[in-house]
Formats: sequence, C-alpha cells, structure tokens
Amino acid sequence: MAYKPEWLKIRHQKDSGFDEVENMLKELNLNTVCNEAACPNKLECFNRRTATFMIMGKYCTRNCTFCNVEKNKPLPLDLDEPLNIANAVARLSLRHVVITSVTRDDLPYGGADHFKAVIEAIKSKNKDTTIEVLIPDFKGSFEALSKVVFAGPEIVGHNVETVPSLYHEVRPMAVYERSLEVLKNVKKLSNKTYTKSGIMLGLGETENEVIQVLEDLKNAECDFITIGQYLSPSKKHHPVVEYVHPDVFNKYKKIAESMNFKHVESGPFVRSSYNADKVFC
Repeated sequence: MAYKPEWLKIRHQKDSGFDEVENMLKELNLNTVCNEAACPNKLECFNRRTATFMIMGKYCTRNCTFCNVEKNKPLPLDLDEPLNIANAVARLSLRHVVITSVTRDDLPYGGADHFKAVIEAIKSKNKDTTIEVLIPDFKGSFEALSKVVFAGPEIVGHNVETVPSLYHEVRPMAVYERSLEVLKNVKKLSNKTYTKSGIMLGLGETENEVIQVLEDLKNAECDFITIGQYLSPSKKHHPVVEYVHPDVFNKYKKIAESMNFKHVESGPFVRSSYNADKVFC
C-alpha cells in the first residue's frame, strides 16, 4: 500500500491534559483502548482530558487480524477496576464515558458481571454521567447480555467491524449474524437503551457491501453508527487495501442519514468512541 495520504496526517500537539490523563491511568492501573489499540485519536482525546477505558485486562482471547490488542493468556480480573474507573471518571469530570473491553471467552458469561460492576460503580460516584459500553458478542449469550443491559448504560455498542465476506480473514472467531443478533437482543431487553455499531473501510470491501451492512444494522434497530478508515497496526496485521477518500465517507454519511440512523459519524479518523458524547448534545 502507498504512503498515507495527506488527509490521514495527525496534526495535534501534546498539551497539559495529555500528561494528566497518562499519569492518572498509571496511578489507577487502568487500561485504555487508546493505548492498546494504537488509536490515532489518542493525542486529541487525552488533550481534551478524556479516554476510552478498556476493562478486563490487556490480553484478548480472540484472533482478529485488524486489532492491535495483544492476543495472550488472560490475567485474573482486577477487582479494584470498577472503583478505579469510577474515580477516574470523577477526576476527569466526564459527562459521558465509554467503556470497552478485551474479549474474555475464558470467563463465565464472557465477563458480563464485570461490565455490570463497572457500570454500577460509575453510577454510584457520578450521578450525571451517561455511560456507553462497547461490548464483545459474549458468544451470543442472552443471559450475559441481560446482565449488562439491566445495569442501565444509556448506550450499548457492538461493532460489526467489516462486511460479511471479509469475516473469515478479519474476524475468524466472530459471526456476522451473531453480531447483528446482539444489537437486536439489546432492544428486546430494553427499548429505552440506545444501540450503536461501527464499521471500518479500506479492508477490501465494496460499496454495495457497505450499504448492505448499513441496511442490516438499520433492520437490527441500531440507533448510532460510526464509519472509519482501517489503519493496519503492523505488517503482521491485515493489510490496508485502500485509503478511502473523505468524500466517500461523506457519501456514506448521507446514505446512513437517509436511512434515519439517529446519529452518524463518518470520516477517516472516526472510531467507535470518537466524539461519543455528541449524541447527547
């Protein structure tokens, strides 16, 4: 693949907020998807004194080829993590917080009880903060999902990540239909809970496939959608097939909006939690 085009060059510079967030994460022994997934928006978000917390450790039990999170034998859960995250939310004065996780297929219910504990700890200490969780598929367990939904987050997100034809290459341990079912089941459990999903472009998908995914998500009653550019973390990961022009992202944004998604973020640097608080503005 050719060098990154001009529109993918990061122009943010570090300021005082960045060090404050970094130091706090070390002090409270917290992980973020910003660090572990090598997110290109880390500088911008840390400068704004915000971060997306990643719970249940640094090691994932899945083998997705797009993701920079390390695949390794998981460590025991940190039982102090829920309170530490609640304290971090308070210290950063976050009005909206996003919690994601590694996939923990080794744990009962995929770690849904830990998600529940984190949500409850945040709510206990931060009464006015809205909570968004970005969850794994829990192997399709309805009971696991119910533990998370009934804890009361305002948004439950689960990313389809790419088009179905690329799952065998990009998400070999996931199932496209199961991911859609997760979103449908959230609505079955609570029609007051918003749902959210995301897709990456540049993995080798076609325009018709992207539009079909948007239609599938709409049929699954998904409320919010993010569309961003895939950036390969290393030569060992799935290669970037295409750097998609910003005009194409704008086109998909208009298509998604015409389908009446409640909120659409579409652009090269868009990620699941990028500008996540905008949906409540």
